[in-house]
Amino acid sequence: MTLRTILVCLTGTTSAEHLLKSAAVLARRDNAHLIGLYVTESLVIYPSIAIHIPDSTYPDFVASQRIHAQEVKEIFDAQTKAEDFPSEWRQMSSEGGFLADSIIECGRSVDLIVMAQEDDADDRPLINDLQERVIKESGRPVLVIPRDYVARTIGDNVVLGFSETREATRAAHDVLDVAAPDADLRVLRIGTPPSNTLADHAANDLASALARHGPKVEVVHRDKDGEKVADVLNHEAFETGADMLATGAFGHSRAYDFVIGAATRTLLSKAKLPVLFSK
Repeated sequence: MTLRTILVCLTGTTSAEHLLKSAAVLARRDNAHLIGLYVTESLVIYPSIAIHIPDSTYPDFVASQRIHAQEVKEIFDAQTKAEDFPSEWRQMSSEGGFLADSIIECGRSVDLIVMAQEDDADDRPLINDLQERVIKESGRPVLVIPRDYVARTIGDNVVLGFSETREATRAAHDVLDVAAPDADLRVLRIGTPPSNTLADHAANDLASALARHGPKVEVVHRDKDGEKVADVLNHEAFETGADMLATGAFGHSRAYDFVIGAATRTLLSKAKLPVLFSK
């Protein structure tokens, strides 16, 4: 399977260049239509707070948004002008005050959404929890690119974190669109390894089904040994030279994440490789 439409969410000038370079690796491979999306913020006024707002505030805000959008567009044009794959610049306004709403609206019609890892030094005020909302509400796989990551390949060597959950199952099938047709794909089971790995029918049946699409698939079991799931995934990826992780996302409640911690938020903030999240 191949990618036909890729949506790249451009939120800042610092992340735009490396984000577009990473997305171009996939667009170039599949000749996919690449959309660069920039969403302008709306000026949000909270009426319960009594403050004086100068008359120049709104025009100044609009002007700053226009300048920032143009800066990002120039980066987009510079990155795509020499490419053969089709590309499109798309600029929208977040009329309701939430950037995620506009991204989700656009994202529902594409094969893959590409986003940058959150960066407090570069991101704009209304971008808090942006990746989380898009992953949870768009219904599409989201590839998050780490800060300053330079991709030479994406999807040639993949570690897929798998458990018998809906989210992990969705990731297992979404990864086929993003992985190269002849990729090396490791289905990673985290936990106490079974005494007989052949008896792990869920993982072995999945591996056989994925292999029928072309990738070279291997099932691997790793004990946590006191580590967090995200750390085990990262270690496996590093040791095998993977260029992408894939995993189900947000399979637990916020209360669970707060008390116990979960892999999704750790990977969102600390992963050193591109991570494909499916919900």
